[in-house]
Amino acid sequence: ARSRTVGELLAPTSPFDKKCGRENWTVAFAPDGSYLAWSQGHRIVKLVPWAQCLNNFLLHGTKNGANPASTRLPRQNSESGQKSKPCEHIIDCGDIVWSLAFGSSVPEKQSRCVNIEWHRFKFGQDQLLLATGLNNGRIKIWDVYTGKLLLNLMDHTEVVRDLTFAPDGSLILVSASRDKTLRVWDLKDDGNMMKVLRGHQNWVYGCAFSPDSSILCSVGASKAVFLWDMDKYSMLRKLEGHHNDVVACEFSPDGALLATASYDTRVYVWDPHIGIILMEFGHLFPAPTPIFAGGANDRWVRSVSFSHDGLHIASLADDKMVRFWRIDEEYPVQVAPLNNGLCCTFSTDGSVLAAGQDGSVYFWATPRQVSSLQHLCRMAIRRVMPTSQVKNLPIPSKVVEFLCYQI
Repeated sequence: ARSRTVGELLAPTSPFDKKCGRENWTVAFAPDGSYLAWSQGHRIVKLVPWAQCLNNFLLHGTKNGANPASTRLPRQNSESGQKSKPCEHIIDCGDIVWSLAFGSSVPEKQSRCVNIEWHRFKFGQDQLLLATGLNNGRIKIWDVYTGKLLLNLMDHTEVVRDLTFAPDGSLILVSASRDKTLRVWDLKDDGNMMKVLRGHQNWVYGCAFSPDSSILCSVGASKAVFLWDMDKYSMLRKLEGHHNDVVACEFSPDGALLATASYDTRVYVWDPHIGIILMEFGHLFPAPTPIFAGGANDRWVRSVSFSHDGLHIASLADDKMVRFWRIDEEYPVQVAPLNNGLCCTFSTDGSVLAAGQDGSVYFWATPRQVSSLQHLCRMAIRRVMPTSQVKNLPIPSKVVEFLCYQI
């Protein structure tokens, strides 16, 4: 089946752009679904209200050209709780943008730094932050509602390839870089760098938090998939199975599964708690043998994203296709064409997939399916129980296998 196109946001182009190319390596939705942000290929990040986007798609068809003129958001006090209507906004980051991440604060989550009582920034609950990772190794933190630059984090020595905020509202930010390190930043402590995670021998391509913020996955060159304990900042385990660079990763909504995408033409779905591969989604048939898995086969997988229903995974590959997979089926349930796709992510409610290409963003309706009561119960259990605890439950073996996503 072919996925239905919802709309597209086209970046303005000029003769200069066409000569040097525009690569959109990152697209992100705000946790509350209020904003969509994407890199337009160079220094520019476009912020648009997501509800306004959907309305424009419904009213004017699929195309929605991005306005090249910068729209200044009205200034407002983020602590007052009075937010005016969201507006489009353009941010000039000063260097090529490689990664984006939205973060929002929960006041109860205090900074892990207990020795400092005074801070420059007091992040309120209604505040929305955007982190941008740049080509020069810097990370800039912006207030989405005011468009103001809040912090400039400088410690990486190479491209900041990926960013992820802890989902628990603590404003812990992790950055993955080509300098072979991951760095942990505490934005509630004025962006203090808390820890450097070392272990990768080559470029780090991506990182992702588990839903409970306790585990971090990082992926990189030389087949690397590492899991980190974020309470102790220590490595939990290495996951071995890919045959080439691993470029993207994401946990399922219940934290029971981990999807990784690699240049070896495969997406693997792991049980991160015990380190085994549960599913393999191949993009080249027959699958290349390990010695050829890094060849120029036009099937390198560039990005992977887990749907919020816990049943579907989206992948982008160099064969100019977007694929939607079900975690219990071997073949894609829907496909869509996309040239030069580099990144993809599901909207906050899971109804739309956004994919970045050449400075623009394209949107497709995701497969909609009413989840079974069995699956909903499985997700509820797996949110609070790791695999080892599930296997010790006094229940039939078939139920244990189902809860562990093994059938």
